[in-house]
Amino acid sequence: MTTKLNRRDALFGLGASLGSVAFSAMLQGEDAAQASAGNSPLSPKTPMMPAKAKNVIMLFMEGGPGQMDTFDPKPELTRLHKTESKLKAGQEQGFKFFVGSPFGFNKVGDTGIEMCDQWKYLSDPYVANELCNYRGCQAESLNHPEALFHMNTGSRLGGDPAVGAWATYGLGTENQNLPGYVVMTELALPQGGPTNWSNGFLPPYYQGTRLRPEGSPILDLAPQDFKSRDHQRRALDELARLNKAHLDSLGAADQKLSARMQSYELAFRMQTEVPGVIDLSKESQDTVSMYGMDDPETETFGRQCLMARRLVESGVRFVQIFSGGWDSHDYLERGHSSRIKSVDKPMAALIRDLKQRGMLEDTLVIWTGEFGRTPDNNKRGGVYSLGRGHNNMAMTMLMAGGGVKPGVVGGTDELGSSAVECVHPIRDFHVTLLHLLGLDDNKLTYFHGGRFKQLSQFGGEIIPELIA
Repeated sequence: MTTKLNRRDALFGLGASLGSVAFSAMLQGEDAAQASAGNSPLSPKTPMMPAKAKNVIMLFMEGGPGQMDTFDPKPELTRLHKTESKLKAGQEQGFKFFVGSPFGFNKVGDTGIEMCDQWKYLSDPYVANELCNYRGCQAESLNHPEALFHMNTGSRLGGDPAVGAWATYGLGTENQNLPGYVVMTELALPQGGPTNWSNGFLPPYYQGTRLRPEGSPILDLAPQDFKSRDHQRRALDELARLNKAHLDSLGAADQKLSARMQSYELAFRMQTEVPGVIDLSKESQDTVSMYGMDDPETETFGRQCLMARRLVESGVRFVQIFSGGWDSHDYLERGHSSRIKSVDKPMAALIRDLKQRGMLEDTLVIWTGEFGRTPDNNKRGGVYSLGRGHNNMAMTMLMAGGGVKPGVVGGTDELGSSAVECVHPIRDFHVTLLHLLGLDDNKLTYFHGGRFKQLSQFGGEIIPELIA
């Protein structure tokens, strides 16, 4: 049978450019690597350099937590509370006013890391001693979807591979019966939806798999009553035979069909593996209580944090949990205190649990939003609105385990308006994350759109102050 080529494939196949030569060489290398690893794109791969972390659990606070209301206290801002703000030249008189934090702050742990008094569990020295608070990161966009895409994929435009997809592309995953990249959402989907955990231009194998927050985490996890395991196996074998014939007619490079065939097999294996991983009834009552699963305010996030630990323990490479509701343009005290309470106990339990099991050493835990908040806010109808606007010049991040150095790194100005110490863009944070996983951003590339692409877009720097 003659294989039909479209115009793009025909021209590219002529090999008339240096780019096509490099692309062909890269494909040959990938094919050889996959063949030697059992022909599975998700088979474990050797890191490019010695790695400090094997797995990542990213806790994403969608909406942008206020740095001066969580981990970066600003006494001067408190002093200026409700006074007129003129941070920007030409600003209309009386249009903005400073907003001091409604919370007090304490220094905790051996490193003296600062956190607001709403953190009741994270402030325990056993947990706080592991925390690294990075105050020097700067975003680019003030718009939620763009900023979310940027932090999650390295591009503000959306459509690029998520950081979890890059991690599994570079390292594979340790358990072939589970997805390599798993996503959970505490409340609603984040703005931009699944684009935040897309495989982008990478092959479809690396897309994040979302577990539902209610009911069965994965639909159709249990087979229908009238289908036995043997029945399913025979049906899949027949489907694979038909797809293989179709794939041969299209050419082995058809990644979408290949990925679909792989996904059928993974789904079949998941029906055996996943129920044991997500069955939290095997955990002790002490563990369930430690994660806050016996309290309605912390039950959902607590269950997901415990699930994250079990997934990483079972060999999943990258787990991401989105927690919404942090966009406090007004009612700052009520909004942030409620959100902190919902994540404090589960997050502290996750770090404690990983530490007690000896897993924190090679599991990197990250707490971040898409950007930070402003020290001032608009008056609305002449009335003080006690909240904050979006701020891409300053934000706060927490990290624990996975080779990061506990303590405070970087700093913001006296009002929390802009980062002024150890200042780095998001791309440098991404480069550092990959470095901790033993991956080189400049070498972890994929040919697409006429060039080799990478998570940082065009390269970045490692932030050495973050690394132990």
